[in-house]
Amino acid sequence: MDTTVMMEQAQNTEPQEPAPERPRPAERRMARRRRTPRPMNIETVQRWVVSAVVFHVGTVPAVTLAVYSIGVAATDFGRGVGLWFMSGVIGILTAAGILAIHRRKPLSPWLLLGILPAVVTAFYIF
Repeated sequence: MDTTVMMEQAQNTEPQEPAPERPRPAERRMARRRRTPRPMNIETVQRWVVSAVVFHVGTVPAVTLAVYSIGVAATDFGRGVGLWFMSGVIGILTAAGILAIHRRKPLSPWLLLGILPAVVTAFYIF
């Protein structure tokens, strides 16, 4: 009797719809990425463009002097060290200029990137 009652109930019940699936974590990340980006402020774009120009204008002489100082130091040590020192100064001024463009403190750990060419070539000079 139990089995017949269960069979009748199974036949009389309507099929239930499955519960909606939860979005997977990857799908949630994709949903976040699909948002429309906010337009950038014109001043922000100008700062990034000017800082890119300052980076290229300041980095080329700093790296060139640092590399050239290796060859000069082989024949005339004093002039080679002078060029090496100038490359460090130009690198620090370039980094400070970029920080000033973005309205950051001029004394920050980012200044160490300015002397990076001088630090790398110091191994070959000294």
